[in-house]
Amino acid sequence: MFKWKEDFSVNVKSIDEQHKELFRIGNSLYDIVSIKDGIDRYDELILALHKMRDYAVYHFEYEEKLIRENGYPKFDQHKRHHDSFISKVESIDEESADEKQQKVGMDLIVFIANWIENHILKVDMDYKEFLNKKGIF
Repeated sequence: MFKWKEDFSVNVKSIDEQHKELFRIGNSLYDIVSIKDGIDRYDELILALHKMRDYAVYHFEYEEKLIRENGYPKFDQHKRHHDSFISKVESIDEESADEKQQKVGMDLIVFIANWIENHILKVDMDYKEFLNKKGIF
């Protein structure tokens, strides 16, 4: 579902590697939701959700530190995007996820896909040239 393409590269190796890990976690979530065997996958779904949240927090902290330390002028706006992602993931009602695993999982996958398209391909690309001009690759 989530396939890395060079179009996603911000030309900063550490951030690209972290983005690739977010893709892998998104794919594991997609795999869980796509299984149609009638088995309750609540534990797997919640584990993937927590892994996505925890890794996103780690990645966002890393990225924010890098752009803040380098004086990125759109830092506050960028951080707000990150905060909204974490708020959305944390707002998922785990009880509801137990009752509606398929729907909650698919909604999350759509949210992540939209996030990738709108954040990585647009918002993160804004700092690509900025960091590269500072010699950060």
